Amino acid sequence: MPLFFQNRELDCFRSTAELFDKYPHLKENAKAFRSKSRVDVDPKHLLYVQQREFAATTPADNCVSILGSDDATTCHLVVLRHSGSGAVCLSHLDGSSTRTEVQLTMKAVTSLSNDCNEGRFELHLVGGFDDDDKRSHKLSLNILAAFQKQKDHIHLETCCITGFYMFYIICTCCVVGRSDFSLTILSVVEMNNVVDKGIHKPIVYGIGVNVKTGEVFPASFPHKGPAEMLRSARTFTGGEMTDIYDSRHGLVKVGPCQWNPDLEIAFWLSQSDATILKYLSTSPFAEPPHFVQHIKSTIQFLLSHPDSDSLFPGGQPHLYHRTESGSWERLVQP
Repeated sequence: MPLFFQNRELDCFRSTAELFDKYPHLKENAKAFRSKSRVDVDPKHLLYVQQREFAATTPADNCVSILGSDDATTCHLVVLRHSGSGAVCLSHLDGSSTRTEVQLTMKAVTSLSNDCNEGRFELHLVGGFDDDDKRSHKLSLNILAAFQKQKDHIHLETCCITGFYMFYIICTCCVVGRSDFSLTILSVVEMNNVVDKGIHKPIVYGIGVNVKTGEVFPASFPHKGPAEMLRSARTFTGGEMTDIYDSRHGLVKVGPCQWNPDLEIAFWLSQSDATILKYLSTSPFAEPPHFVQHIKSTIQFLLSHPDSDSLFPGGQPHLYHRTESGSWERLVQP
């Protein structure tokens, strides 16, 4: 089924520039979204979603009121909500397996909305910028294409994505033995892109969604738990997209994860910040300030736990529940 905007089916488009040119109100919505004040989210009642993770819940959840994720440069943050049931899912996509990840997002919201006969699926897409390799633009188009292939109608509410320029070389004069050409910018799209001292960066790095109301807003998160390093290690070693939350029981589930011992990664701990950025980031000049330290901490965690099986005795996951103080605490399993 195709995507819809303002109850109209979206026409085909070959680029984000063409999409925004055809639907100027979509552009205005994106501008309005990025102009909102960024919220520093209190960890109480927050569930943070890391890269290659998703989490879904409903307004009836007494443990989670905000789903959030940030540190997205070329990555994209996807919020899908069913307006009838209020079920909502937030996914952090990096392009590793976009079609499968979109299907998982759809399934998560659909499974929590089976008893609801009214409402529609509403999509909010934020992320990407005008990076040199155009990774962001490719991911934007792949995500939109994946949602267009779903069986349900999906209404695009927010599309604050890749800034992208479309250039055309136009022949202005053609005579025997001579042709004059000019470079024309047909369209300039600056939805989530800003140039800071000559460097392109995202305007919005992170978002939150209010589970009770469905409001989506720019956000940052001083706390990224529970089990931040364990979850980062899973992604760093190539883990696939995973569901981290059991909304029925209010439990965060991590693992079991598997990785092979690789002591050679200690090499990176002796490298300069510039080297780590160059080789371990898809967008070296646009990363948030804490990126390098986060990578080093993740590597140190992997070196401290070369055998992943030892972290999960009996192949059991780590489970975390919300305490009365609002923090996540690991459940001790028998």
